[in-house]
Amino acid sequence: MENLSTVQDFIRWTTSQLSQSDIYLGHGTDNPIDESKQLILASLGLSLSIPPEFYAANLTEEERQFLFDIIQKRIDDRVPTPYLTNQAWFCGHSFYVDERVLIPRSPIGELIDDHFKTLLTTPPRHILDLCTGSGCIGIACAYAFPKAHVDITDISLEAIDVAQTNIDLHEMNFQVTPILSDLFNDLPVKQYDLIVSNPPYVDEEDMNDLPEEYLYEPKLALEAGFDGLDLVKRILHDSINYLTPDGVLVCEVGNSWVSLQEQYPDVPFNWIDFERGGFGVFSITQQDLIKYHHYFK
Repeated sequence: MENLSTVQDFIRWTTSQLSQSDIYLGHGTDNPIDESKQLILASLGLSLSIPPEFYAANLTEEERQFLFDIIQKRIDDRVPTPYLTNQAWFCGHSFYVDERVLIPRSPIGELIDDHFKTLLTTPPRHILDLCTGSGCIGIACAYAFPKAHVDITDISLEAIDVAQTNIDLHEMNFQVTPILSDLFNDLPVKQYDLIVSNPPYVDEEDMNDLPEEYLYEPKLALEAGFDGLDLVKRILHDSINYLTPDGVLVCEVGNSWVSLQEQYPDVPFNWIDFERGGFGVFSITQQDLIKYHHYFK
């Protein structure tokens, strides 16, 4: 450690250590260099967009020891970087995260950045983020549609606590409302122009094959029965009562998209293609949910 003195030294050394290890990258980065920058800069309280001269800055002995310890946790204990730094990025915004919530990484972020332009004919006035976790999807929707009111729900009180932290962080208390609810069970009767959901959808087989990093995330936010569709089927059944006549449901199912398509081959799910990577996200209109509602009973 005595040979590492600058920010750049630690980023370079950490990149080498990560490259030689068996860590899994899948929580916001896909290469050791970006992972190192996220880990080192956030741990020092620095932005990813710091001026170049900051990289040559010498670190104190206390900072160096802190970085060395946190790097070892990432490599030896396989703790995901966002849990070590309590920071994750989604739609260009920083969110507080810890082990009470899933780490943001949904491809739905691309749809939010594009204002759901191929799915919505008019800007939504009421939006529901179902299974919100950290609140990142709902809060990002609030940024995208500043005139909309956004309700965010989760069955986990711990997740709602984290979501409230992020609502406060982004000063969204007048636009975003957190609600403790098991899907729609405890929601007030209300219709939304847009329902967005990244629910638990990992099936039994994939749960048994998860990398060590994912085992730090709450099981409640991941596992969803034998076929990964326990919650998705409930969402499909109940959404019609909470969507406006022109409303749209957007839902992520990941690898479980195969099971969903096989079980409901006649339902016209609109599977979305992403330019920035990702898959397993569909949209469906309220009208189609009504038309094919008998499949979801």
